[in-house]
Amino acid sequence: MTRPAPAAATPSPQALAAAYEECRRVTRREARNFYFAFLTLPARQRRAIYVAYTFCRYCDDSVDAEGAHGQKLERIGHLRQMLDAAYSGQAAQPLFIGLADVATTYRIPQEYFQEVLNGVESDLVKTRYANFEELRRYCYQVASAVGLICIHIFGYRGGAAARERAIDLGLAMQLTNICRDVREDWELGRVYLPQDEMARFGVSESDIAAGKITDGFASLLQFEIDRAREHFASGRRLLPYLPRGSRACPAALGLIYGGVLNKIERAGYDVFRERIGLSKGEKLRLMARAWLTGPLWQ
Repeated sequence: MTRPAPAAATPSPQALAAAYEECRRVTRREARNFYFAFLTLPARQRRAIYVAYTFCRYCDDSVDAEGAHGQKLERIGHLRQMLDAAYSGQAAQPLFIGLADVATTYRIPQEYFQEVLNGVESDLVKTRYANFEELRRYCYQVASAVGLICIHIFGYRGGAAARERAIDLGLAMQLTNICRDVREDWELGRVYLPQDEMARFGVSESDIAAGKITDGFASLLQFEIDRAREHFASGRRLLPYLPRGSRACPAALGLIYGGVLNKIERAGYDVFRERIGLSKGEKLRLMARAWLTGPLWQ
């Protein structure tokens, strides 16, 4: 059952300011591609996005940090309790004080935050995906639901049409992460590339373990890159549904993540030797381009 945004809570101005500042610090320290895109937003929306990012960071850390399986499940359970408390007007921890305020201000359904928790929890129980439909569900939880949170903060019109575009943009970004992070995911015991597609291209898990760039692996990654670009093309159509002041943020994210896909291709699909990413200068140039041109992603 979807719970609506919480009734307005009344933290002290000092507690609320401290909560937002903590989320800003976490985002600046931890965000790689996101932080530069967030800088394009008006200040009020930017601080709200920092809260959303920090929530996602806490969720990721709850499963990626060291600890026994049971301990990780307990961490997720604790996050669920704090999320419920935030939506009941009883937030106590800084992140959730900020989250309650953001959810109230922008009328964000609790369901979207719950989906993020469902996605990270699935990383503890599911490490392989039989096909793209299974993977799509996971991507919805950990990325598309975040996109839905963001468009509430951005402000949007167009109803379901805008939400579908936000879902596709999140899916495209998560597919980019999956292509880039094959080695890191393998080291965590996870393979997100769909099993049926690996078999179609003749890619084995032993190839991934050995970091082998076979013809089949290159073809598989190109297939996934093309799929990501198709979803970016759909996600691009979100921009007209957003206020002009909010458009540069998703435009910048599209350009930055698209740049990662381009670099994977230029590296000959070698995602094993080092983590592929854009330099600070490249991100700043793309951010400026997004600011100036808005919808013109390439």
